[in-house]
Amino acid sequence: MTLRDEMQQLAQQAKTASRDLARLTTEQKNICLRAMADALESNGPAIREANQQDLEAGSRSGLSAAMLDRLRLDEKRILAMAKGLRDVAGLPDPVGRILDERVRPNGLRLRKVSTPIGVVVVIYESRPNVTADAAGLCFKSGNASILRGGKEAVRSNQIIAQIMVASARERLAEFPVHATQVVRTIDREAVKELLALTSYVDLCLPRGGESLIRAVADCSKVPVIKHYKGVCHVYVDGDADPRMAEEIVLNAKLQRPAVCNAMETLLVDGAIAPAFVPAIAKRFAEKNVELRVDPAAAAILNSQPSTLSSQLHLRPATEQDWFTEYNDYVLNLRVVDGVLGAIQHINHYGSAHSDSIVTRDERRAGQFLAEVDSAAVYWNASTRFTDGGEFGMGAEIGISTDKVGARGPMGLEELTSYKWVGIGSGQIRT
Repeated sequence: MTLRDEMQQLAQQAKTASRDLARLTTEQKNICLRAMADALESNGPAIREANQQDLEAGSRSGLSAAMLDRLRLDEKRILAMAKGLRDVAGLPDPVGRILDERVRPNGLRLRKVSTPIGVVVVIYESRPNVTADAAGLCFKSGNASILRGGKEAVRSNQIIAQIMVASARERLAEFPVHATQVVRTIDREAVKELLALTSYVDLCLPRGGESLIRAVADCSKVPVIKHYKGVCHVYVDGDADPRMAEEIVLNAKLQRPAVCNAMETLLVDGAIAPAFVPAIAKRFAEKNVELRVDPAAAAILNSQPSTLSSQLHLRPATEQDWFTEYNDYVLNLRVVDGVLGAIQHINHYGSAHSDSIVTRDERRAGQFLAEVDSAAVYWNASTRFTDGGEFGMGAEIGISTDKVGARGPMGLEELTSYKWVGIGSGQIRT
């Protein structure tokens, strides 16, 4: 069987499964999701064993510490996958909702009803928990999923999907066995072949680094919902509470540096920079964070006592640095002229992902929230909250920075389309 034949078979099986999924009731879907969650927990040792093989292979191939962290599945993360599936089971079914209803003068009743999208291809890197999140969300929203993870997580992804499908099939005979499928080959051409199958595949959702997402968007013949990168900012305003600002900034960068909603650039109002910049630089130095600084921040830090300056890891920031998503212990630092300077910087260099202002001034906060053109904006909160679970979606299948269609964390509702249903009594158009 050729690679093209293999991908076509996957897509055809998914299309058939999507039709079968439409027949399942909400309760049947929830029964399957809870069975999947139970099975992931009870098969934790087998999942960790497969994941350890991926970690060892990743270490040999030179994956960074941050990327290995994304790949790792410990007991806590396996329990989190199971919890995500149970949370999704507890959410309202997004299919069959009446979004709009109207009656025309001729008596024709029109209803706008939510429907599944159909067959969704999810392409992702490193994080094998995406396998459970994506499969669960697609299943609850009535979509068949074809999952293509990175080669670094191939064993982890396959065992997670196998456990989920087997447990659902065991619990519910009507479960379509091809509702969730994993692309087994690591051949990159498989993606191109799969995304050319417009007769079977309805949507592609890539999750990963900018190069992966751009490559997928460039080759796909089916619609793609994407975010290219997460260049997220925190702006500390002149009227910020310093203690609150420090904790938000540290959390936004250090809680998990390798994820897309981690802060990559810290902006500080010039009014408080002489006091705040040294204080926060010292905290980052304790965590071995490299700071790439603008001339104003450099001047402040270079004027500090040698006891501090000797601890710092400083480099001059380049123009390209402001556009860069590091996913690592590297942070840009710039001093700006108030909230307007922060807004201008973010709208020029940002990726429209997640950005935050820390301030006690409601007017400045309102200006920031209104004028920063990003999918998620925050006032006095960390950017790390841009996440389906944190937004109460149960889990997420991705984060979109597109302006058409879904934007921000994508949960169940974002995985549906709609159709118009007309109910008449013999009306004809004249």
